[in-house]
Order: sequence, then C-alpha cells, then structure tokens
Amino acid sequence: MYRILLADDEQIERMALARRLTRHFGDSIEISEAVDGAEAVAVFKREKCQIAILDIAMPELDGVEAAEQIRHLSRDCVIIFLTAYDEFSYAKRAIVIRALDYLLKPCEEEELLAVMEEAMRLADQQDNQQDKGKSGEDRENDSSEYSETDSEFLELADKDPKSEVAARILEFIKNNYSKEISMQDAARMLHYSDAYFCKLFKQCFDQNFTTYLTKVRINEAKKLLMNKTASVKDVSIQVGYYDSNYFAKVFRRLTGLLPSEFRDGQNTQK
Repeated sequence: MYRILLADDEQIERMALARRLTRHFGDSIEISEAVDGAEAVAVFKREKCQIAILDIAMPELDGVEAAEQIRHLSRDCVIIFLTAYDEFSYAKRAIVIRALDYLLKPCEEEELLAVMEEAMRLADQQDNQQDKGKSGEDRENDSSEYSETDSEFLELADKDPKSEVAARILEFIKNNYSKEISMQDAARMLHYSDAYFCKLFKQCFDQNFTTYLTKVRINEAKKLLMNKTASVKDVSIQVGYYDSNYFAKVFRRLTGLLPSEFRDGQNTQK
C-alpha cells in the first residue's frame, strides 16, 4: 500500500482530489490529509509517507517550505506540487527539492494519473533497491548550475520561445525516451530549473512532461508490438519501462488493452 500525504488548505479541493485518487487506485493507497504546511510536515513525520502532494499556497508554511522540511527528513519521498500559481516565482527555492512534477489546478485526469503512476513506480524502486545514484547532498549541490538560468528564462518567456525550445525538448525526448529519464533530466539538459521547465513545457505542449513522455513511449510500443515475435518484456525495455508489469498497467490505461491483447488484435486484422 502506498502512503500518500495530501496537503491543501482548500477543503473542497482536497476532498475532491482524495476522491479522484481513491476512485482510480482504491485499496492500493492510504491517504493522510493536512490543511497547511505545518500539519503536512507533522503528518509526514508520523506516517512516513512515500508520496507527498502539496499545494503551494498554504498558511503558516507554504507548500515549498513544507517540501523543504520533508526533503530534509527524507531524500526519497516523491514530491508533487499542486498549484493554481502560473508564475513559478518560487522556482529558485524549489530547485533542490527535486519535485517529480508540477500540476496546475485544475489538473487534467490524464495528467494526474500519469504523475501518480510514475510516483508509485519511484516509490517501489526506492523501497526495493539501494540508491545507486548520487546522494541527496550531491543532488542538492548540483542545483547551483541552474540558479543563473532563472532570469534568462524570464527574458526568454517574454520573447515567446515556444518553437525553438519545443524543438529542443522533442529532440531530447526522441533521443532518450528508451532510457529511464525524468523531468529533472530534461530540465538539466536544457539548463532550466525544474519549475521553469515545467511551465515552459506546459506552454509548448499543453500537458506536463510525465504525461507527454508516457504517450510517446506507448505510441512507440504500439509500433514495436506489430512484430509478433517480440516479447512484451523486450518491448517494455525498448520504450524505457524496465518493469513489464508497470508497462502493461500504463499501456492498458491508455489503450484499454493489455500489450498482448493489442498485438493479437493487430495481427488478427491483418
């Protein structure tokens, strides 16, 4: 069972999101709620949550301040920011937090599910294997290279950089979708802070990075599955999913079919 912290000072918003998550993930999740940042930190300490969904604008401690404290307590907690803000003025503070993604209210159902599925995958990965990458301290030190790009991004944003930046993003995804990449990897490659990259990506593609990457991978998987000799596991790995069960779950959500069912159907049509 995944332990999820949901923090939002708007009761209606919080309850609605909790219902959406419960409807889709049922007994596989356990949600603990908080009405402000201070309570969010207290709940996290008590429940040892694996995933934290934090609204930015909350009293006492805002979502970024709460995330900073949570990150100090755990470098493995998967953090998702949920916000109505569209200016990302908090980006410099949020850099070292290493959030999985930023969802703008009201978030689309597909974006919410894609981000939650990825959060669950990361939680499983952290639970089941030792961290083979950098330590949390090393990652925080890496963030220094992005701080100088924030003002540059603001200047670019005023000049409508969509075409040029979109092409660079698409090239990165095209060359790397078969690897285990994240939103942070894409932001780092393009020399943007995470939050600014999220905003720019949304402007370019009208969806968040996780959702778009998921669609690219599943579309490529469909092409590979046309080869009836290729195993589902091999196809899964070729499109960047190293857990074939997780791949099958995502594939079914987007297509309504398991990978094997999709391939059988395509071959029958022939």
